[in-house]
Amino acid sequence: MGVCKRRCLEIIICPDREKLGIESANHTADLIKKLLSEFQEINMVFASAPSQEEFLEYLSKVEDIEWGRINAFHLDEYLDLPPDSPKRFSKFLDEKLFKRVPFKKVHYIDPYGDEKPEILCERYENLLKRHSIHIACIGIGENGHIAFNEPSVADFNDPKLVKIVKLDERSRIQQVNDGCFEKLEDVPRFAITMTIPAIMSAKHIVCVVPNERKSQAVRDTLEGPITPKCPASVLRRHSSVTIFLDGESARLLGKG
Repeated sequence: MGVCKRRCLEIIICPDREKLGIESANHTADLIKKLLSEFQEINMVFASAPSQEEFLEYLSKVEDIEWGRINAFHLDEYLDLPPDSPKRFSKFLDEKLFKRVPFKKVHYIDPYGDEKPEILCERYENLLKRHSIHIACIGIGENGHIAFNEPSVADFNDPKLVKIVKLDERSRIQQVNDGCFEKLEDVPRFAITMTIPAIMSAKHIVCVVPNERKSQAVRDTLEGPITPKCPASVLRRHSSVTIFLDGESARLLGKG
């Protein structure tokens, strides 16, 4: 395992996904305990993707976390899926974490009731304004997106905390490559996402990024210009970010 620091970033390179899951979960557990020693309760945001499975698996097994003092949020959710679809991000997080540990409260982005999506965005934004985020647990997409802040819609100075976005085709293809959908036509075209300022407002960010398909995005994030063309590059402006990579996702770093 390798550790290095670049400006505000700590980069931890693990030999494989299993070790990545263990190390990122232990790091996050330590952060949680430290924050709970300072605050009566804390607020956390979680990403929904196969890349997060090992991290969430090991985090859910940490025995000495006071989950009842933690409020949970999630980063994004598809529009245009049936309410009972197992492809919903909330279903993924329920299975991997939210139903495994006793959070004080889980705040879902739920676009499947009577609420119009625009009203839901406003309501969720107001929730975030009342619950300052202490830890944002995120990933990076193949096109450099964080949450669903695609290069086509990413705004480092977005006036909104939550918004509706149209998904880039590359992101939709990634969902097929990840095995989340059988074919591109099945992948929703729109989603609700927390914006970049909402993510960057977190006191700490833990970013878990395995897989060779993410290697170019990782390189652009860490070694390219800070630009909305690679939304994740904005993480280099945050004061407390730890990025966990495996050997495959880190393979292009330092290659010129």
